[in-house]
Amino acid sequence: MSTPYLNRELSWVEFNQRVLNEALREDLPLLERVKFLAITASNLDEFFQVRIGGLMLLRRSGRKTPDASGLTPAKNLTALRQRILKMCADQYSLLTGTLVPALIKANIHPLQPGDLTVAQAAQMAAAFEDSIFPLLTPLAVDATGAPPIVPALQIIVACRLLDPETQGVRQALIPIPEILGRRVNIAIEGEGHAFLLIEDLVALHAGQLFPGETVTATTAFRVTRNGDIAVQEEDAIDLAGEMEDVLTARRFADTVRLELRSDAPRDLVRMIQHVTGATPLEVYRVDGPPGLASFMELAFLSGFDHLRDADWPAQNSPAITPGASMFETIASNDVLLFHPYESFEPVLRLIEEAAEDPDVIAIKQVLYRTARKSRIIDALIKAAENGKHVTALVELKARFDEARNLDRADELQRAGAQIVYGVKGLKTHAKICLIVRRESGHLRRYVHLGTGNYNETTSKLYTDLSYLTCKPEYGNDASLFFNAVTGRSKLLRFQRLVPAPTAMKQGLLDLIAGEAERAKQGLPARIIGKVNSLQDPDIINALYKASQAGVEIRLNIRGICCLKPGDPKYSKNIEVISVIDRFLEHARLFYFHQGGDAEVYIASADWMTRNLEKRVELMVPIEEPALKRRLVRILESYFQDNTQASRLLPDGSSQRRVRAKGQKAFRVQDHFYHQAKKAAKAREHERSMTFEPHVPAE
Repeated sequence: MSTPYLNRELSWVEFNQRVLNEALREDLPLLERVKFLAITASNLDEFFQVRIGGLMLLRRSGRKTPDASGLTPAKNLTALRQRILKMCADQYSLLTGTLVPALIKANIHPLQPGDLTVAQAAQMAAAFEDSIFPLLTPLAVDATGAPPIVPALQIIVACRLLDPETQGVRQALIPIPEILGRRVNIAIEGEGHAFLLIEDLVALHAGQLFPGETVTATTAFRVTRNGDIAVQEEDAIDLAGEMEDVLTARRFADTVRLELRSDAPRDLVRMIQHVTGATPLEVYRVDGPPGLASFMELAFLSGFDHLRDADWPAQNSPAITPGASMFETIASNDVLLFHPYESFEPVLRLIEEAAEDPDVIAIKQVLYRTARKSRIIDALIKAAENGKHVTALVELKARFDEARNLDRADELQRAGAQIVYGVKGLKTHAKICLIVRRESGHLRRYVHLGTGNYNETTSKLYTDLSYLTCKPEYGNDASLFFNAVTGRSKLLRFQRLVPAPTAMKQGLLDLIAGEAERAKQGLPARIIGKVNSLQDPDIINALYKASQAGVEIRLNIRGICCLKPGDPKYSKNIEVISVIDRFLEHARLFYFHQGGDAEVYIASADWMTRNLEKRVELMVPIEEPALKRRLVRILESYFQDNTQASRLLPDGSSQRRVRAKGQKAFRVQDHFYHQAKKAAKAREHERSMTFEPHVPAE
């Protein structure tokens, strides 16, 4: 029997099902349910662009070799289509059968053109004339000529047109620019909110785009194209220029999905399939509006806070003294921050202070996914303008964030920063910032190491860990790291940091094997891991061997898990849970018992082959005893969750954990938030009780 291995893509779909399960929950506030539904749609958009797109390329190349789960690309695509069709049916059943009626009851009205009063119809006609009509560009479809190229991920209205004079029938397309948004607000009497979907308004007034013709039928559709287009680095003299070509290609690449309304007229369906090049296997008929990801904006509708979760504002960490210099704080003690329960502000402050501090000589930082209006990039620009040596390693291959990274890299370069566009052949995913400061005639290095991106927006939504230190070994390793990635030299083994692709995978395999060896000797052996994805076959096999040796293994995996739990031969000692809640679980955190002298690491990398072998990543040992104890408590808390945690089953599906009779409800994210709140309050109280001597003025 071969080693059990769950299919990667199907495992991802089961993760998306766990997100959809949140939208299906009747006990969640209404707009939170809308948000989770939109997230499932957004997730599917990216999945089709990358994973389905990649599988289609493999199938077209004639690849018949099965993957580790035993599926060929063709069989994998067939299985995925069946599973996703069911998921789509569930999404639209939830939307039309549950959420829309609930929205109407809550005084949020998604209207159809036929619902409009005379006054509302006039208001919508004026809105179309003023704000929409000037931005539309219709595309003729010539049955004999080349079809027009339509952009990806935009709503497009297809029209059938009749010429009353000649009785000739033709077809045309109206792409709707994303800048227009999805909802057109309608004024209604009293309180509440009403809107029309933009494609319905465009369809209603499409005749204005075709004077002298009558619009006899319309339908809306949306096309998803292959986003798995790689940069040919060997031939790319100008990587930034090459990335711009990739972004253009992605908008007009092969169709991987065509979302079509179920009520679309047959002749328009045939035309749309012809224009997009979609075969029946790429067509997904939906019982409602295509492109549910854009319903996310509805979830943040102002004036309806009562339909959302209560806010959980980030708390001040007890380790950070308000008003004190971040350099003084880090010099006195290593700092561990748990975001978003604890504010990301200290990380921003550190970089902003460094930009202005006359004693700071250099700042070096990896930028993977940055915020739209990034204070970090603003600070780096300021630092460069202030004459500091700024080096920014900007990853242009951060999928779907390439355009923003290109723009900001340009700004940094103009300010005088040194820009390095990643590492040839590898994606740079490490989260590290190094600040070199002159203190008392010596140079001291301050380092931030994290599990998440330098992104103020996602720092409020993703759970991540930040470690701030000025310990010389970490500072020395950070310098060696930047020298290696900017100078294209080898990432050799450091004193503390464990880099990928050179040392992390082997390091993890050695740590897992060490636990297995102790278990064989009858000693206590434990592994606890928290990652977003587990796919690497070598890591999985090592975990199976450790389980067989008697190691107790507990894994908290948000998304893909190719390890099969509960197999009596391979994984009877392995428990896998997944937590889906209001914050996206993103931190990577590992614990190895090591005979009682535990080793604890945070990391930028998941346990996937791409992270361990094809990316520049960092695994960071946390050695400070108090910080280690805190991280172990964080890890263990996840396995107490009995409200938001699901247990992975042997077939790859999952089952929400149910409380035992009489057991108290425990929601881990709620626990972390209230813990942070309590700690911040206690520290504030402590500070208010500290007597500061009054020094009289001279």
